[in-house]
Amino acid sequence: MKLLSVNLGRPLAVPYTDQPEGLTGIDKRPADGPVLVAAPGPAGSAGSGVAGDTVCDLRHHGGDDQAVYAFAREDLDEWERELGRSLANGCFGENLTTDGLDVSGALVGERWRIGPELVLEVTSGRIPCRTFQGHLGERGWVKRFTRKGATGAYLRVIEPGGIRAGDAIEIVHRPAHGVTAAMQFRAVTTERELLPRLLAAGEALHAQTLAAARKYVERHGG
Repeated sequence: MKLLSVNLGRPLAVPYTDQPEGLTGIDKRPADGPVLVAAPGPAGSAGSGVAGDTVCDLRHHGGDDQAVYAFAREDLDEWERELGRSLANGCFGENLTTDGLDVSGALVGERWRIGPELVLEVTSGRIPCRTFQGHLGERGWVKRFTRKGATGAYLRVIEPGGIRAGDAIEIVHRPAHGVTAAMQFRAVTTERELLPRLLAAGEALHAQTLAAARKYVERHGG
């Protein structure tokens, strides 16, 4: 398992975002050298945990529980075949493009060591938005991405460190529960009856997901 690229976004003015300034950082490109990754701070006020990467919409992106976004090259390759077009590393807005790692099947709370220092922990899957759809230029993309459910994974920073393309990725901790990033995604989108099952992942869950699961159980049991 290895890191194929570390991808950084710069502010870009586009017509397909609802940001007041009309800017997005979703168009990420591979960095040439090493990049520092550290916890960015609270959601709503902090952006990316990847140095040099821009987050323009702090309402829905960035913060400690979404410090880093990873997506598997294998899933990009599958989308290439389905869409009939080339998809470069970073084009899904991911900070990390990986090889040999089942990113969407990673367990919430699973920890990865990348390079000699950095340790990341999986928190959730990625919810597609209109900016993602506009960036790719594919009609019905939000629904199509949701149906497939290969969401990639958001991660929080446990131990900061520098990383670069080619670094080895090692899974250093796997929890005993079966709550994956893909299951979390389905629970908060199309299969809300799964929400009670997410509680097995406890505090490792993205804070908003944990609150949603607890609220569901209060109302419906489970």
